[in-house]
Amino acid sequence: MNRRSDLTFKHNLKHGRHGWLRLTPAYSIKVVREILDEHPAFDYVLDPFSGTGTTGLVCGERGLRCDLLDINPFLVWFAGVKTSNFTPDELLEAKKKIRDVLAASKEYKQQKFWLPPIKDIDRWWPESCQNFLSRIYKAINESLPENSPAKDIFLVAFCRCLMQWSNAAFNHQSMSFKERKETLFDHQERDLLASSFERNVEMVIDSAAQRIEGEVRVILADSRQVPEPADKQYDCVITSPPYPNRMSYIRELRPYMYWLGYLKEAREAGELDWQAIGGTWGIATSRLSNWKPNGREIMYSGFQEIITGIADESTLLANYTARGMK
Repeated sequence: MNRRSDLTFKHNLKHGRHGWLRLTPAYSIKVVREILDEHPAFDYVLDPFSGTGTTGLVCGERGLRCDLLDINPFLVWFAGVKTSNFTPDELLEAKKKIRDVLAASKEYKQQKFWLPPIKDIDRWWPESCQNFLSRIYKAINESLPENSPAKDIFLVAFCRCLMQWSNAAFNHQSMSFKERKETLFDHQERDLLASSFERNVEMVIDSAAQRIEGEVRVILADSRQVPEPADKQYDCVITSPPYPNRMSYIRELRPYMYWLGYLKEAREAGELDWQAIGGTWGIATSRLSNWKPNGREIMYSGFQEIITGIADESTLLANYTARGMK
């Protein structure tokens, strides 16, 4: 079977806001658009595993209502920014701040820069790049008001730079690191990184000018306890639920979450993944290996037979599937 890259995150990368941040397990905007095209009467949509907010943004672009749920606080923040409306004045203010942030980053003279506690951070970025990222991040936080539209735009651009400049590759389940390239002279590298950051901010600003006509709510919530709709029942659910392939979102989100303060230590990543359905990152894996059903029965007579069949190949994936349902 041929791969349909047009149905994956790759299709979204050059479509404005949809391309702000890549997430390997994400699906294409084409999937959502085709469903909505086939059901023009749908007006109020739910995505209980919303990730980067693809469903919500497509609905918002079409003037529909959509509620997005996710258990990951970084994704809730990101999807909220991605589906927000920005005024022309807010975007103009953000554009004016580019030079201020870059200028501020050059002023910091301290020799020891703050870095997030990412394990083996030198594998992710060379030291010179770490220092530049630290300077830029400090400048964003000190030059822009907390919770302002401009700061949100700059943080999205910063996240884009984190992955673009890293040695990491997320193209398969086993994350790998690319071979490091020769480092340029420091001043040349700083200029290149500064130019790249500026382009990313401008790209986010330009795409943020798009008007979102629909009403999109982004809610931090466990999909097993869906909050009541705002005023009526949902017309449909469009989502990509967890499935037993061990493709944990936390694996790819860690760099963003550490830098932006959503994670302080490695154990927190495993704890968050354990709260999600299944959970197969860090300590979540060992817990899942020893997990036992809580006695709740699934209202499908063939469910246990399915679990037994999966267990013949992998007890871990059998527990992943069973726990997600229970």
